[in-house]
Amino acid sequence: MNPLLASHYREILVGIGENPEREGLLDTPKRAAKAMQYLCNGYTLSLEEVTNGALFECQSDEMVIVSDIELYSLCEHHMLPFIGKVHVAYLPTGRVLGLSKVARVVDMFARRLQIQENLTRQIAEAIEQITGAAGVAVVIEAKHMCMMMRGVEKQNSVMTSSVMLGVFRDSSTTRQEFLQLIGRR
Repeated sequence: MNPLLASHYREILVGIGENPEREGLLDTPKRAAKAMQYLCNGYTLSLEEVTNGALFECQSDEMVIVSDIELYSLCEHHMLPFIGKVHVAYLPTGRVLGLSKVARVVDMFARRLQIQENLTRQIAEAIEQITGAAGVAVVIEAKHMCMMMRGVEKQNSVMTSSVMLGVFRDSSTTRQEFLQLIGRR
């Protein structure tokens, strides 16, 4: 736990009119600092560490899809959560990535202050880089607490973002197959 970060959280409590010496808040600055460090631990990771060499030879060049990967991230504008799911597809060219590593790549970038549009691109480019795939597609659907808890307070809004690289960008047939397989049109 970073003591400087904890002291900043203590000042935030004072700034909103709370008493950080109140029994229920005594350890809150430390807990909040520890939570923020965890929620932003993606800054300390590299793509090589996260994938840990889990690339395997494969003769298939057919679409690989990992869908409905849980997503938890923090909006860089308000530092409020956005929560949703990620669908990732790629067309292998001789190598496939270990299944859990796809989810770890998602988490590495999600555990940084983000906007959803950049997160979508970062995931796609990382999968392309690590696998050398002929194409990569990523779709994220998320609810943003900055839309739900403050501002316009729209409870049912869902943001969808997509990035299509390589064959997914060039071939409408391939792109359509992916979207149909994840249940989107």
